[in-house]
Amino acid sequence: MKEKIQFAILGYGKMGRMVESMLLDSGYEVVAVIDNEEDWQAKIDSFRTADVAIDFSMPSVAVANMLRAFECRVPIVVGTTGWYDRLDEIVAKAKACGASLVYGTNFSIGVHLFNKMSQWLASEMSRYPQYTVQIEETHHTAKKDAPSGTAITLAQGIIAHHPAYTGWQLTDGTLVAPSDIPVQAHRVGEVAGIHQIQWCSPEDEITLTHNAHGRQGFAAGAIRTALWLVQHPGTVCPFSETLD
Repeated sequence: MKEKIQFAILGYGKMGRMVESMLLDSGYEVVAVIDNEEDWQAKIDSFRTADVAIDFSMPSVAVANMLRAFECRVPIVVGTTGWYDRLDEIVAKAKACGASLVYGTNFSIGVHLFNKMSQWLASEMSRYPQYTVQIEETHHTAKKDAPSGTAITLAQGIIAHHPAYTGWQLTDGTLVAPSDIPVQAHRVGEVAGIHQIQWCSPEDEITLTHNAHGRQGFAAGAIRTALWLVQHPGTVCPFSETLD
């Protein structure tokens, strides 16, 4: 690996500022911080010098940020959610132009392990039809998308391992189709992220919970992934594959 990796940061909200702070504290150089179109116009030459970019921007600009990174030949790690309706398109574009991209709804190691436990439990629960599942997530009031990308990933993991479920539906607590996983989303104060999976039967309930104490784990995971991507040019994959 290059001795001194140079980073670019796309999006300068709470996550972008935390990533910057952690990078600088670790002795890395941040060559460009881009938060809007004016920044792109003023800093694109600096951006091109980056070895890797980390995107924690907004759903409305994440796709454009990725396309610019592909054009500039800058590997990019994307933690922004809310754009996954275009995932297939972006992955195909990245592979076609030889770009380097890692995307994830959550870069926490704990959430990765939580999802693996959830998938194992879903597979076991497929043998016991008396149990039904629901997901609840709680985040800070500034979060734009609902449900969270992490909740969607958790739901997709359950669907892949439990044949009774074929989809998920955002709900306020009202009933959904039996083949859909009900997902509730709450926006409260400054909550970093709580995800809860409940399997309920008439006799009992099993609950799995992941509670993020802050944003540090997300930022640290994104930085770790960016360093991994620098060592694996041309890779296009979800975050989970960088851990397997």
